[in-house]
Amino acid sequence: MEKRIRHEGVVESVGPHAVKVRIMQTSACAACQAASFCHASESKEKMVDVFTSSASSFEKGDSVVVWATAAVASRALLWAFAIPFVLMVTVLIVLMETVGHEGIAAVASLLSLLPYYGVLYLLRHRMRRQLTFGIERH
Repeated sequence: MEKRIRHEGVVESVGPHAVKVRIMQTSACAACQAASFCHASESKEKMVDVFTSSASSFEKGDSVVVWATAAVASRALLWAFAIPFVLMVTVLIVLMETVGHEGIAAVASLLSLLPYYGVLYLLRHRMRRQLTFGIERH
């Protein structure tokens, strides 16, 4: 069985094909006993849309577990962070070598992310099929 990344949450709303779940996302050190004395720990509330054919079986206020496989999490991290980082560094290095002006290279490397994230936005419906979450009652 493939490893799953799990978060407990509460159903906020239910649509015909999706369940909106509020989860508490915590950093790795938030569970530490010394977290109250340390400023490194962090937790924030997130809203997650879980697209499922059984959405109508959930009700607002239900306690649920939202999960994703490790493969899905890795793919999401690749698209959201790794590819943009490589793109930005590549543009920076190429422009530093060709143009030789640090300011122009830095601004252009940041601006190179606009079309990348624009394409991701346009492909969001296709990506939704590949980056799926599961949901089950707690």
